[in-house]
Amino acid sequence: MQSNLAAAALVTLLFVAFEPRAEEIVTISTRAGTTQSFLLASPEKSAPEAVAILFPGGSGLIRLRNEGGRIRFGEGNFLVRSRQLFVERGVVAAVMDAPSDQAQGMDDRFRLGDNHATDVAAVVTELRKRYVNIPVFLAGTSRGSISVASLGRILGSSIAGATLTSTLFRGGARFGPALDGFDFSKISTPVLVVHHVNDGCRESPYRDAKQLAESQRYPLISVSGGNPPTSVPCEAFTPHGYLGRETETVDAIVNWMLKKPYPVNIE
Repeated sequence: MQSNLAAAALVTLLFVAFEPRAEEIVTISTRAGTTQSFLLASPEKSAPEAVAILFPGGSGLIRLRNEGGRIRFGEGNFLVRSRQLFVERGVVAAVMDAPSDQAQGMDDRFRLGDNHATDVAAVVTELRKRYVNIPVFLAGTSRGSISVASLGRILGSSIAGATLTSTLFRGGARFGPALDGFDFSKISTPVLVVHHVNDGCRESPYRDAKQLAESQRYPLISVSGGNPPTSVPCEAFTPHGYLGRETETVDAIVNWMLKKPYPVNIE
């Protein structure tokens, strides 16, 4: 990792009010010549109990931007479209975009590398300035789980915990190796595994999630049911993206973060 983490400086701040909460785009400088943007959504009527940095799947590119005084971005991903469910439960949601030097999106090797960790460490620092003494968690879905697993290993105790949802265990030709061969025992922060039992994506079978949870003694939340899929198996509007089970799934994740009782089976 590079040495300029503490020098992260705010370069862009765009604010648009939505009812009943507010969202803003925050952009900070991270590595030399590189910026990292994230969408920040915070509870307005109560003090937050935690911060969750959310990592979308696919290329991680949601194209955060301001158009005509309104924030625009790709909202289809499970964690992106569910961000306000976190906020309603007292958790700040920081939705990550790809960094400026990954204009076509992030492949798996970038997600597993030190440059990504440098960018996210700078985001953690920025969030800690804004929310003093509030625990910061990471949560990733699908390819975002690759980021979270790697960052859990690299950032360690600087984060309060890591949630892996619809974890990508098996690599593919398009993006890279996924988490094939990843040493989960090197993650030093608490880990929660969340997976839909009917996940039809060949890169993220439920049996692999169950095996990981058993081998590493991670808590596992198994999700069943939901709405009929409206996209192909590895995309967001399917069991892979908890379609129709978003509220129950976020409830369980937040309760784990806040050390409250949570169901191990969502049916």
